[in-house]
Amino acid sequence: MSTMPQPGTQTTGAAVPAPEAGSIPRIGDVAPDFTAITTQGELTFSKWQDGQWVVLFSHPADFTPVCSTELTELARRNAEFEKRKARLIGLSIDSIHSHLAWRYPMIADNNAAVAVKYGMIHPGASATATVRAVFFIDPKRVVRALVYYPLNVGRNVDEMVRILDALQTADQNSVACPVNWKPGDEVIVPPPKTEKEVEQRLASNFKKLDFYLMKRPL
Repeated sequence: MSTMPQPGTQTTGAAVPAPEAGSIPRIGDVAPDFTAITTQGELTFSKWQDGQWVVLFSHPADFTPVCSTELTELARRNAEFEKRKARLIGLSIDSIHSHLAWRYPMIADNNAAVAVKYGMIHPGASATATVRAVFFIDPKRVVRALVYYPLNVGRNVDEMVRILDALQTADQNSVACPVNWKPGDEVIVPPPKTEKEVEQRLASNFKKLDFYLMKRPL
């Protein structure tokens, strides 16, 4: 059964309890907690997170060709995530010795306990290997975004960084990010909920594409 948040753990208003083991955590769910052996020793996820964003990603195995390209690129760009107060943590169903080549913590999930909690094993793709999953988890341990890739397609690290930037920008400024948004682009003003808000929007300096769709720079 999934571990529930400890008393006093803060979550967003939309957060719901962690899902049952074997199901895929959804956006708004509390990310399942776990204790596992990693390249940085045994860690309990909720304590290790330490109030930061986390990008949790899984791999079928460390040294398959596609995985090697992903792990190397993430290690090369780890500082970009650190600058955004985000911690990388990887997982594959390999032994601890296979993980020692990488800078960030890698979970040696030999018994697939963590993979099952996060719904990372898709029997249609493989009965034992994890698919390429990415979970974006906020400082309150709430799943904010998730992306799944098949075993034979590598992830786009630029897009991983962009998703993190968009989530943080939306939170910090109470806005939404439009299609193909990247830092420096205009953002979407939340739609009005009352007639008075419509009037305020129309009288503002926002870029008006429609009464419900307006953009502004940050």
